Amino acid sequence: MKARTATMNVSLPAPLRARLDQKVQELGSYGSTSEYVRELIRRDLQGDVIAHVDALLAEGLASGPSEPVNAAWWGERRAELARHRRERAKKARKRA
Repeated sequence: MKARTATMNVSLPAPLRARLDQKVQELGSYGSTSEYVRELIRRDLQGDVIAHVDALLAEGLASGPSEPVNAAWWGERRAELARHRRERAKKARKRA
């Protein structure tokens, strides 16, 4: 399915517009200045996502030593969850 297009008009000073047109012509890989500007916006937004992921990675690294996630780790998590469920069920029976 093709994305809907919305129009946005941007006013540029004449010298900036001339430089933009020249740049697009020199690059030769864009059919119009609009395509070039759309690509710049996409790159900027992608940069925001990359910065967010980098921040999450840094937070993870700063959170302390890592713990290997293997079959034993999952077994412990499942056992912990089973204990938690049993405790909740026991409390629910006492309230009933």
